[in-house]
Amino acid sequence: MNTQIKEALDRAGGVAAVAAHFQISPVSVYEWIKRGLVPAEKCPEIEKLSGGAARCEEMNCRVDWGYLRTPASPTSQPGPATAD
Repeated sequence: MNTQIKEALDRAGGVAAVAAHFQISPVSVYEWIKRGLVPAEKCPEIEKLSGGAARCEEMNCRVDWGYLRTPASPTSQPGPATAD
């Protein structure tokens, strides 16, 4: 059992609460704990459920969350064409 994943899920309300939120079986959530990996698409929502106490980085280390958290830099937009 991966205690780091279990603790993160506990901070989000526990296995039952997370399972109910995603409308999946608690057994599926226990499989995440057993594997030591929460599906990447679930991590942001669990982080929200926990009020930020459970971080995506602790639930799935295969994703570069730091890159995804970095705000996009504004791209230069061409200005309106001017008449000569």
